[in-house]
Formats: sequence, structure tokens, C-alpha cells
Amino acid sequence: MLELADVHAYYGNIRALRGLSLTVERGEIVTLIGANGAGKTTTLRTILGTVRARRGSVSFDGHRLDGLATDRIVRLGIAQSPEGRRIFPRMSVLENLELGAFARVDRDGIASDLERVFGLFPRLRERVTQKGGTLSGGEQQMLAIGRALMARPRLLLLDEPSLGLAPLVVASIFATLRELREEGVTILLVEQNARQALQLADHAYVLETGSIVLEGADLLADERVRAAYLGA
Repeated sequence: MLELADVHAYYGNIRALRGLSLTVERGEIVTLIGANGAGKTTTLRTILGTVRARRGSVSFDGHRLDGLATDRIVRLGIAQSPEGRRIFPRMSVLENLELGAFARVDRDGIASDLERVFGLFPRLRERVTQKGGTLSGGEQQMLAIGRALMARPRLLLLDEPSLGLAPLVVASIFATLRELREEGVTILLVEQNARQALQLADHAYVLETGSIVLEGADLLADERVRAAYLGA
């Protein structure tokens, strides 16, 4: 479904990604882990077109994404729940969710997906008129994921969904990700909670200083991963 081939990306003259290649198959959860500054968030931004690849290619379902505007990429079926949630704090839960469907015109389908989000996150239904900025951190993360799902994506990009959350909330978020996979949503997950991410993922990549150094389905067996990310 998604392929990045020899991608190089920069912020000004600073190289953030160097020769990155990865693939995501339909129906998979693929996780991308690594230290701060390794290029995980930049990878997601390059897929969405908010950072442009200077070399290499980004393809989704046979469409070249590099060079397309971000709104066009969203319409092709990709949505993101960004690091830090980035909800609109002065808008209600309902308004935040409705914004996730900004590119859609199928009103009946939007209403159906709204019910789907409330089914996944019942807490959001209870707070539907509440301002986003008054929600707890866990509720804001639910809202950020729900807003992305309102675009009805075929590929969901998640950037650090467990960041700053209590363990019980993290467990609930990851249980929801398993449910989404069962529904057929393909997920590319950026996550520093390596143990949770590797237990969930079908396949995983580790980034180090902007380059892939390891890949495989069972990275827990690698001593470097355990030492760096699991405290072994």
C-alpha cells in the first residue's frame, strides 16, 4: 500500500532523512521506533507532503505522493493523528471531529463514521459539547485519533499516541488500534514505547540518526533494541 524508496529529506540544509526505504502492506500495523531526532516524525511529514523529499519516491496505492499537495494526499486516503494531538482547544469535541471530515461530501457517511468514533471512544460521546482544551490528556488523544478517522482513511498515520499518558490509558489506546486493524485500517505507527509497539505491530523498523539500521517482525530479540529502548 505504501512504499518509501531511498528518501532523503531536509530542513533547510540539515538532512533529516538519509536513504530511507520502507513498505507498509494493506491491513498491517507497521511501527517505526527510534531515538528523538532520528527522523520518525519527519517520515510521516514526508508521506503527507508537509516536508518534501529531495530524493527518492513516496508511493501510495500506485500513486506518487511526492509533489502532491497535502490536501490531495488526504483525499487519496491518508490521515494523521499528529504528535502532541494538535486538537483545536476552543472548539467542541463534535466540531473537532467534524473538521476531520472537511474533505468529504457524503453527509450520510460522515454521520455513520461519527457513530463509529463514538463506539470506539465512548468518552467522547459523553463530552461531545465540551471544549477540546478542557479534556484530559487521554481524552485529547482519543479526540485526535477520532478526528483522523473521520477522514475515513485507508492508511492511518499515528505519531506518539502514548506520549504523556497514564498506563491504563495507553492500554486502552492500543486496544483500540487492534480493533481498527480488525476493521481493515492500515496503520503506520511512530512510537517510543517500544515494548507496546512491538507487541502490536506486524512489522517494525528502527531508525537511527535518520537511517534505517534494523527491520524485522521480532526486534525484541535484538540486543541493541532491548538495550536502547526496553531498558534491558
